[in-house]
Amino acid sequence: MIKTKVEFQNTQGEKLAGLLEIPENPVAYALFAHCFTCGKDIKSASRISRALGEKSIAVLRFDFTGLGGSDGDFSNSNFSSNVEDLLAAADFLRVNYEAPKLLIGHSLGGAAVLAAASGIPQALAVATIGTPADVTHVVKNFHADLDSILKHGQSPVILAGREFTIKRQFLEDIQRQNQNDKISRLGKSLLIFHSPVDTTVAIDQAQKIFQAAKHPKSFISLDTADHLLSNSRDAEYVATCIASWFSRYI
Repeated sequence: MIKTKVEFQNTQGEKLAGLLEIPENPVAYALFAHCFTCGKDIKSASRISRALGEKSIAVLRFDFTGLGGSDGDFSNSNFSSNVEDLLAAADFLRVNYEAPKLLIGHSLGGAAVLAAASGIPQALAVATIGTPADVTHVVKNFHADLDSILKHGQSPVILAGREFTIKRQFLEDIQRQNQNDKISRLGKSLLIFHSPVDTTVAIDQAQKIFQAAKHPKSFISLDTADHLLSNSRDAEYVATCIASWFSRYI
């Protein structure tokens, strides 16, 4: 397995940092979108990418604008910019390696790949993990700060023990999204992973995605897994299932 640090630009000309893991003789390339305020190096992303590599699938994971090693101001980013970042990442792969045939997204990253999929025509399949059907669901993570954001135009919020600034524009952007329409028009094979004991994104969100999507679509319950797939066995199980399912489309 060859691990290569890569850089490419978003639509604002800012550098986005990525990690590309390429096995010997890859059968396809995949693009992985991390969860809200997480990063490409979160353990679940690393474990899934490594396990997919062992199945001969190359994976590019990267930090969204303003996170991890990527440039830009997180407070100026939003769901739409996440989608644009994904399209930029797909362009990078298309120009320098091979267009991604598989899109994978965790949590809000899953919502982003569902929204970006129509702009990546070479992608044949999409897998989501613990993903909300409605992107406004993310507001529950900082609901106590909503009044302050709306009153002052922005406010610091604490997410997973770290401080971030959320601006009113972020809220306005997610309100404009018609995710249900994007899911129904996906036009690609869909595999949904969700845990019935996920306390961050309830499993009814996965049911809504499944109902909105057209076939071919599949749903796999992650039993006792938590939202971040903290147990390595859960992440490896997800990767194994993705590889087996995706083999039909290679």
